[in-house]
Amino acid sequence: MKLNVAVFSRLFNSVLVFFRWKICSKEMMMMKIILALALLANQLPAIAGECDAQFYNGGMPKATRSNVPGRLTFLCYNEYAIQYSGETKTPIWTAEFLTTNRVKEAAKLKRTDSFHEETSIPAADRAYLTDYRGSSKLSIDRGHMAPNKDFSTYESQYQAFSLANIIPQNSQNNQNLWEGIESAVRDLTRRHERLYVITGPIFDESTHKMNNRVTIPTRIFKAIYDPYTKSASAYVAWNKPGMEYEVVSIMELNHVVGIDLFPALPDTIKAKKVALPEPTPHSASHHKRQTDSRFSGFSFLK
Repeated sequence: MKLNVAVFSRLFNSVLVFFRWKICSKEMMMMKIILALALLANQLPAIAGECDAQFYNGGMPKATRSNVPGRLTFLCYNEYAIQYSGETKTPIWTAEFLTTNRVKEAAKLKRTDSFHEETSIPAADRAYLTDYRGSSKLSIDRGHMAPNKDFSTYESQYQAFSLANIIPQNSQNNQNLWEGIESAVRDLTRRHERLYVITGPIFDESTHKMNNRVTIPTRIFKAIYDPYTKSASAYVAWNKPGMEYEVVSIMELNHVVGIDLFPALPDTIKAKKVALPEPTPHSASHHKRQTDSRFSGFSFLK
Protein backbone atom coordinates (compact mmCIF):
# COMPACT_ATOMS: atom_id res chain seq x y z
CA MET A 1 0.00 0.00 0.00
CA LYS A 2 1.08 3.53 -0.71
CA LEU A 3 1.59 5.47 2.52
CA ASN A 4 -0.12 8.81 2.92
CA VAL A 5 2.49 11.60 2.72
CA ALA A 6 0.97 13.30 5.75
CA VAL A 7 1.37 10.15 7.86
CA PHE A 8 5.01 9.80 6.81
CA SER A 9 5.68 13.45 7.61
CA ARG A 10 4.13 13.16 11.06
CA LEU A 11 6.16 10.04 11.76
CA PHE A 12 9.40 11.66 10.68
CA ASN A 13 8.76 14.80 12.70
CA SER A 14 7.95 12.75 15.78
CA VAL A 15 11.30 11.01 15.48
CA LEU A 16 13.05 14.37 15.33
CA VAL A 17 11.24 15.59 18.41
CA PHE A 18 11.89 12.37 20.27
CA PHE A 19 15.63 12.64 19.83
CA ARG A 20 15.68 16.46 20.37
CA TRP A 21 18.21 16.74 17.57
CA LYS A 22 21.20 19.03 18.03
CA ILE A 23 23.35 18.69 14.95
CA CYS A 24 27.05 19.26 15.64
CA SER A 25 28.54 18.05 12.35
CA LYS A 26 27.63 16.71 8.94
CA GLU A 27 28.66 13.23 10.05
CA MET A 28 26.44 13.36 13.11
CA MET A 29 23.54 14.67 11.02
CA MET A 30 23.86 11.77 8.57
CA MET A 31 24.05 9.21 11.39
CA LYS A 32 20.88 10.55 12.97
CA ILE A 33 19.03 10.66 9.64
CA ILE A 34 19.95 7.01 9.03
CA LEU A 35 18.78 6.10 12.53
CA ALA A 36 15.49 7.96 12.05
CA LEU A 37 14.83 6.26 8.70
CA ALA A 38 15.58 2.87 10.22
CA LEU A 39 13.00 3.52 12.92
CA LEU A 40 10.50 4.69 10.32
CA ALA A 41 11.08 1.54 8.28
CA ASN A 42 9.94 -0.51 11.25
CA GLN A 43 6.78 1.57 11.51
CA LEU A 44 5.77 1.72 7.85
CA PRO A 45 4.16 -1.74 7.45
CA ALA A 46 1.96 -1.22 10.50
CA ILE A 47 0.88 2.25 9.41
CA ALA A 48 0.29 1.25 5.80
CA GLY A 49 -1.74 -1.75 6.96
CA GLU A 50 -4.03 0.21 9.26
CA CYS A 51 -6.74 0.28 6.59
CA ASP A 52 -6.58 -3.44 5.82
CA ALA A 53 -9.71 -3.96 7.92
CA GLN A 54 -11.72 -1.98 5.35
CA PHE A 55 -11.00 -4.62 2.68
CA TYR A 56 -12.26 -8.20 2.57
CA ASN A 57 -9.30 -10.36 3.68
CA GLY A 58 -7.12 -7.26 3.39
CA GLY A 59 -7.50 -7.30 -0.40
CA MET A 60 -7.16 -3.74 -1.67
CA PRO A 61 -8.78 -3.08 -5.09
CA LYS A 62 -6.27 -3.18 -7.93
CA ALA A 63 -6.37 -1.86 -11.47
CA THR A 64 -6.66 -4.40 -14.26
CA ARG A 65 -6.39 -1.91 -17.14
CA SER A 66 -3.96 0.89 -17.92
CA ASN A 67 -6.68 3.47 -18.69
CA VAL A 68 -7.84 3.82 -15.08
CA PRO A 69 -7.42 7.49 -14.04
CA GLY A 70 -3.92 8.17 -12.76
CA ARG A 71 -1.85 10.31 -10.37
CA LEU A 72 -3.10 8.22 -7.47
CA THR A 73 -2.90 8.94 -3.76
CA PHE A 74 -3.99 6.35 -1.21
CA LEU A 75 -5.61 7.78 1.92
CA CYS A 76 -6.36 5.88 5.11
CA TYR A 77 -8.90 7.41 7.49
CA ASN A 78 -10.39 6.17 10.76
CA GLU A 79 -13.30 4.30 9.20
CA TYR A 80 -12.67 4.18 5.47
CA ALA A 81 -9.99 4.17 2.78
CA ILE A 82 -9.75 6.06 -0.52
CA GLN A 83 -7.89 5.72 -3.77
CA TYR A 84 -7.85 9.28 -5.10
CA SER A 85 -6.96 10.44 -8.60
CA GLY A 86 -5.27 13.77 -9.25
CA GLU A 87 -6.28 13.35 -12.88
CA THR A 88 -10.03 13.47 -12.18
CA LYS A 89 -9.68 15.18 -8.77
CA THR A 90 -12.13 12.68 -7.34
CA PRO A 91 -11.93 9.32 -5.59
CA ILE A 92 -11.59 6.30 -7.86
CA TRP A 93 -13.06 4.19 -5.09
CA THR A 94 -13.76 4.29 -1.37
CA ALA A 95 -13.75 1.21 0.85
CA GLU A 96 -15.67 0.65 4.08
CA PHE A 97 -16.22 -2.25 6.48
CA LEU A 98 -19.68 -1.62 7.88
CA THR A 99 -20.87 -3.28 11.09
CA THR A 100 -24.19 -3.20 12.92
CA ASN A 101 -22.64 -1.35 15.87
CA ARG A 102 -21.01 1.25 13.63
CA VAL A 103 -24.29 1.94 11.81
CA LYS A 104 -26.20 2.22 15.10
CA GLU A 105 -23.67 4.66 16.54
CA ALA A 106 -23.67 6.71 13.33
CA ALA A 107 -27.46 7.09 13.54
CA LYS A 108 -27.05 8.97 16.84
CA LEU A 109 -24.96 11.76 15.31
CA LYS A 110 -26.24 14.96 13.78
CA ARG A 111 -24.82 15.97 10.43
CA THR A 112 -22.29 18.77 10.55
CA ASP A 113 -21.28 19.99 7.09
CA SER A 114 -17.54 20.57 7.07
CA PHE A 115 -16.39 20.27 3.46
CA HIS A 116 -12.64 20.86 3.33
CA GLU A 117 -9.66 20.46 1.05
CA GLU A 118 -7.39 17.45 1.60
CA THR A 119 -3.99 18.96 2.32
CA SER A 120 -2.23 15.59 2.34
CA ILE A 121 -2.81 15.38 -1.44
CA PRO A 122 -0.21 17.19 -3.58
CA ALA A 123 -1.42 20.73 -4.34
CA ALA A 124 -1.47 20.18 -8.12
CA ASP A 125 -3.74 17.12 -7.73
CA ARG A 126 -5.97 18.44 -4.97
CA ALA A 127 -9.65 19.38 -5.36
CA TYR A 128 -10.42 22.84 -3.95
CA LEU A 129 -13.61 24.29 -2.54
CA THR A 130 -13.61 26.81 -5.39
CA ASP A 131 -13.79 23.94 -7.88
CA TYR A 132 -17.45 23.50 -6.88
CA ARG A 133 -18.34 27.19 -7.15
CA GLY A 134 -21.65 27.63 -8.97
CA SER A 135 -22.55 23.94 -8.65
CA SER A 136 -26.06 24.64 -7.33
CA LYS A 137 -26.93 26.51 -10.54
CA LEU A 138 -25.99 23.36 -12.45
CA SER A 139 -28.02 21.12 -10.09
CA ILE A 140 -24.82 19.48 -8.89
CA ASP A 141 -24.11 18.46 -5.28
CA ARG A 142 -20.82 17.68 -3.62
CA GLY A 143 -21.66 13.99 -3.43
CA HIS A 144 -20.05 11.70 -0.86
CA MET A 145 -18.82 8.31 -2.05
CA ALA A 146 -18.38 7.02 1.51
CA PRO A 147 -21.57 8.56 2.97
CA ASN A 148 -21.53 10.76 6.02
CA LYS A 149 -24.27 8.67 7.70
CA ASP A 150 -21.96 5.62 7.74
CA PHE A 151 -19.56 7.17 10.28
CA SER A 152 -19.82 6.54 13.99
CA THR A 153 -17.82 9.45 15.44
CA TYR A 154 -17.67 13.17 14.74
CA GLU A 155 -13.98 12.84 13.85
CA SER A 156 -14.79 10.21 11.23
CA GLN A 157 -17.71 12.30 10.03
CA TYR A 158 -15.36 15.24 9.52
CA GLN A 159 -13.03 13.00 7.51
CA ALA A 160 -15.98 12.05 5.29
CA PHE A 161 -16.31 15.72 4.27
CA SER A 162 -12.83 15.77 2.73
CA LEU A 163 -13.07 16.73 -0.93
CA ALA A 164 -11.03 13.60 -1.59
CA ASN A 165 -14.29 11.71 -0.90
CA ILE A 166 -16.46 13.89 -3.15
CA ILE A 167 -17.67 13.75 -6.76
CA PRO A 168 -19.81 16.22 -8.73
CA GLN A 169 -23.16 14.45 -8.37
CA ASN A 170 -26.51 15.36 -9.87
CA SER A 171 -28.58 16.86 -7.05
CA GLN A 172 -31.72 14.81 -7.70
CA ASN A 173 -29.70 11.61 -7.93
CA ASN A 174 -27.79 12.38 -4.73
CA GLN A 175 -30.84 13.34 -2.68
CA ASN A 176 -33.22 10.63 -3.88
CA LEU A 177 -32.07 7.43 -5.58
CA TRP A 178 -28.51 7.43 -4.25
CA GLU A 179 -29.62 8.36 -0.74
CA GLY A 180 -32.03 5.44 -0.95
CA ILE A 181 -29.25 3.05 -2.00
CA GLU A 182 -27.09 4.22 0.90
CA SER A 183 -29.98 3.73 3.34
CA ALA A 184 -30.70 0.25 1.96
CA VAL A 185 -27.06 -0.76 2.49
CA ARG A 186 -27.16 0.43 6.12
CA ASP A 187 -30.41 -1.49 6.67
CA LEU A 188 -28.79 -4.61 5.25
CA THR A 189 -25.84 -4.11 7.59
CA ARG A 190 -28.20 -4.01 10.58
CA ARG A 191 -29.72 -7.34 9.51
CA HIS A 192 -26.56 -9.19 8.47
CA GLU A 193 -24.07 -7.59 10.92
CA ARG A 194 -21.16 -7.01 8.51
CA LEU A 195 -20.72 -5.74 4.95
CA TYR A 196 -17.71 -4.81 2.84
CA VAL A 197 -18.67 -1.87 0.63
CA ILE A 198 -16.75 -0.22 -2.23
CA THR A 199 -18.21 2.87 -3.87
CA GLY A 200 -16.99 4.93 -6.78
CA PRO A 201 -17.59 6.84 -9.99
CA ILE A 202 -17.60 5.58 -13.58
CA PHE A 203 -16.38 8.12 -16.11
CA ASP A 204 -17.01 6.42 -19.48
CA GLU A 205 -14.31 8.64 -21.01
CA SER A 206 -16.23 11.72 -19.83
CA THR A 207 -14.45 15.02 -20.43
CA HIS A 208 -17.05 17.20 -18.69
CA LYS A 209 -15.52 19.04 -15.76
CA MET A 210 -16.69 21.32 -12.97
CA ASN A 211 -15.03 24.70 -13.56
CA ASN A 212 -12.61 22.95 -15.94
CA ARG A 213 -11.13 21.13 -12.95
CA VAL A 214 -13.10 18.19 -11.51
CA THR A 215 -14.29 15.45 -13.87
CA ILE A 216 -18.03 14.77 -13.70
CA PRO A 217 -18.74 11.01 -13.75
CA THR A 218 -21.47 9.59 -15.96
CA ARG A 219 -22.36 6.75 -13.56
CA ILE A 220 -21.87 5.69 -9.93
CA PHE A 221 -21.52 2.24 -8.39
CA LYS A 222 -21.77 0.71 -4.94
CA ALA A 223 -20.38 -2.83 -4.68
CA ILE A 224 -21.17 -5.04 -1.69
CA TYR A 225 -19.81 -8.29 -0.31
CA ASP A 226 -22.01 -9.88 2.37
CA PRO A 227 -20.08 -12.43 4.50
CA TYR A 228 -23.38 -13.62 6.04
CA THR A 229 -24.69 -14.94 2.72
CA LYS A 230 -21.25 -15.26 1.08
CA SER A 231 -22.57 -13.31 -1.89
CA ALA A 232 -21.76 -10.09 -3.72
CA SER A 233 -23.32 -7.70 -6.23
CA ALA A 234 -23.38 -4.01 -7.04
CA TYR A 235 -25.77 -1.15 -7.64
CA VAL A 236 -25.07 0.98 -10.75
CA ALA A 237 -26.91 4.22 -11.54
CA TRP A 238 -26.55 7.07 -14.00
CA ASN A 239 -25.39 10.36 -12.54
CA LYS A 240 -28.58 12.16 -13.57
CA PRO A 241 -32.19 12.61 -12.38
CA GLY A 242 -34.39 9.54 -12.20
CA MET A 243 -34.96 6.46 -10.08
CA GLU A 244 -33.66 3.78 -12.43
CA TYR A 245 -30.75 1.60 -11.34
CA GLU A 246 -29.35 -1.80 -12.13
CA VAL A 247 -27.92 -4.61 -10.01
CA VAL A 248 -24.92 -6.31 -11.63
CA SER A 249 -22.36 -8.93 -10.71
CA ILE A 250 -18.99 -7.88 -9.36
CA MET A 251 -17.30 -9.48 -12.36
CA GLU A 252 -19.39 -7.38 -14.76
CA LEU A 253 -18.61 -4.22 -12.81
CA ASN A 254 -14.91 -5.05 -12.63
CA HIS A 255 -14.86 -5.24 -16.43
CA VAL A 256 -16.51 -1.82 -16.75
CA VAL A 257 -14.31 0.07 -14.27
CA GLY A 258 -11.05 -1.77 -15.02
CA ILE A 259 -10.51 -2.54 -11.34
CA ASP A 260 -10.67 -5.80 -9.41
CA LEU A 261 -12.77 -4.42 -6.55
CA PHE A 262 -12.65 -7.52 -4.33
CA PRO A 263 -9.43 -9.33 -5.30
CA ALA A 264 -9.68 -11.74 -2.34
CA LEU A 265 -13.11 -13.03 -3.40
CA PRO A 266 -13.37 -16.28 -5.41
CA ASP A 267 -14.39 -15.83 -9.05
CA THR A 268 -17.48 -17.97 -8.41
CA ILE A 269 -18.83 -15.28 -6.06
CA LYS A 270 -17.79 -12.41 -8.34
CA ALA A 271 -19.54 -13.99 -11.32
CA LYS A 272 -22.92 -14.54 -9.64
CA LYS A 273 -25.38 -11.66 -9.49
CA VAL A 274 -27.67 -11.75 -6.46
CA ALA A 275 -30.60 -9.56 -5.50
CA LEU A 276 -29.86 -6.46 -3.43
CA PRO A 277 -32.36 -4.57 -1.25
CA GLU A 278 -34.57 -2.09 -3.04
CA PRO A 279 -33.42 1.48 -2.42
CA THR A 280 -35.35 3.24 0.32
CA PRO A 281 -35.26 7.02 -0.29
CA HIS A 282 -36.70 9.10 2.51
CA SER A 283 -38.50 11.18 -0.10
CA ALA A 284 -41.92 9.52 -0.32
CA SER A 285 -42.72 11.30 -3.57
CA HIS A 286 -40.32 9.15 -5.57
CA HIS A 287 -40.91 5.59 -6.70
CA LYS A 288 -38.02 3.17 -6.83
CA ARG A 289 -37.58 1.31 -10.11
CA GLN A 290 -34.97 -1.25 -11.03
CA THR A 291 -34.04 -1.45 -14.68
CA ASP A 292 -34.09 -4.95 -16.14
CA SER A 293 -32.28 -4.85 -19.49
CA ARG A 294 -33.98 -8.09 -20.58
CA PHE A 295 -37.25 -6.16 -20.95
CA SER A 296 -36.19 -2.56 -21.51
CA GLY A 297 -33.55 -3.19 -24.17
CA PHE A 298 -31.23 -0.93 -22.17
CA SER A 299 -28.34 -1.71 -19.87
CA PHE A 300 -26.24 0.44 -17.59
CA LEU A 301 -23.27 -1.72 -18.55
CA LYS A 302 -23.33 -0.50 -22.16
